[in-house]
Amino acid sequence: MIKILRYTEYIYLVVAFFATYRIFTDWNIDRNRAYLFLFFAVISIAMFLFRRNYRRKFEQRKRDNEQ
Repeated sequence: MIKILRYTEYIYLVVAFFATYRIFTDWNIDRNRAYLFLFFAVISIAMFLFRRNYRRKFEQRKRDNEQ
């Protein structure tokens, strides 16, 4: 289960990188779409950090229960 949590973290990073790419490509063409992808990038990075923190707490709790 911990491996699944680790993979979902990095999916959020992939989404953030894709959104950042779209921000740079759409900035001069469609500013409203660029703002939407900016929102997605910020939320994806926040979710990555949240998931990583949650996984580390889960791993620590598992280690404490094993001892």
